[in-house]
Amino acid sequence: MKPVTSISQIASLLADPKRSAMLWALIDGMARPSDELAVMTGLTPSSASAHLAKLSASGLLKLEPRGRKRYFRLAGPEVGAAVEALASVQVTGRDQGAAQACVEVPLSMRRARLCGDHLGGELAADLYQRLYDAGWLEGVEQQAEVTSEGRRQFARHGIFIDAFARYQCKGLSSCRCGSEWNDHRPHLGGALGSGLMKLFMQSGWIRENETSRLLQISATGIRQINQMAQPRVLQSVS
Repeated sequence: MKPVTSISQIASLLADPKRSAMLWALIDGMARPSDELAVMTGLTPSSASAHLAKLSASGLLKLEPRGRKRYFRLAGPEVGAAVEALASVQVTGRDQGAAQACVEVPLSMRRARLCGDHLGGELAADLYQRLYDAGWLEGVEQQAEVTSEGRRQFARHGIFIDAFARYQCKGLSSCRCGSEWNDHRPHLGGALGSGLMKLFMQSGWIRENETSRLLQISATGIRQINQMAQPRVLQSVS
């Protein structure tokens, strides 16, 4: 299929806000039943089935029959990447009525997701704020620096800041997700963000998902990441 033809056919499918909302509801790569998608997008079961049939026939969705229910998921990670890319484009003068048809990002994706080569989502934003509160980072967002205390603490986790300066032109940078995400707080990017992500994965706290940017985080991983850079509680002297 020629690229222009492919773009045109996909655009015609996404021109309906309800179908776009269905794809967005499946952005985390999970499979959901047709009746749940109908509720999430405000459609009757019959209308939802018609839209899902078109998306499936086009190759954007994959049907998974489970007993009496029909489950749908994105046909592949490239579909999710395309949907996210379109969602991040700022379009002026868009139809506000169409915008209201969108659904929220699934909770699992809001909590933790892969953002480039580093951790994104609420978990990452919370960690970024703690790094400042604990004195590991200082300065404004675009000119943040790792403090001497931060160097010591990162080294305890096997992350050596001086090593980034040798191989990376910019070891520390902040990152903000696009307007398609609910949480716009910054999180840690750059070489340091990538280093932390490798630490989390090597420790077995985080696993990548084969079909989306959704990250699987163990209970131990959530606990360990949330404990990182926790401000010390001063003990009162009696």
